[in-house]
Amino acid sequence: MPRRVMQGVVVSDKADKTIVVKVERRVMHPLYKKFIRRSKRYLAHDESNVVKVGDVVRIRECRPISKRKCWETMTESG
Repeated sequence: MPRRVMQGVVVSDKADKTIVVKVERRVMHPLYKKFIRRSKRYLAHDESNVVKVGDVVRIRECRPISKRKCWETMTESG
């Protein structure tokens, strides 16, 4: 089964080897038929601690690393 990939903005990098990524998506309102933005925050693993707040990153689903962290940042090579 392929791993899910999402793109978002880093909102926090205070934890060691962990970043918080905010992913926004557009969904249509069921009654008004207008597109609205929904966002969710994901904890992602950043092994080298190079990603900073404000960066746009792609995260990929991986095995559970901790209780809430099951995403990892994608490197430039893969």
